[in-house]
Amino acid sequence: MPCFVYASLRKAGSYLWLAERDAFARLPESLLLLLGELRFVMEVQLDEQRKLPVEDTTQVLAHLREQGWHLQVPPNETLAAANHLPYTHSPQDDRDE
Repeated sequence: MPCFVYASLRKAGSYLWLAERDAFARLPESLLLLLGELRFVMEVQLDEQRKLPVEDTTQVLAHLREQGWHLQVPPNETLAAANHLPYTHSPQDDRDE
């Protein structure tokens, strides 16, 4: 699978992986605001056999296939929620009243 990697100029050490080049419309607006300006870094052919130095290849591929993007942050930072699809409704909507 071809992947396109962008570096955040605002969040040092943060990289955005996209399944399609320049497909920023797929990203949540809050993520775009957080990352700020992005700089294209490289195109890489990614498959299950390729080992990545920091990220889990299987997880990156799953995110790219499911939502079209994956966020890589430095190991000491936690932005885990950024890799999840946005909520479409409030959790309170699920309660029976």
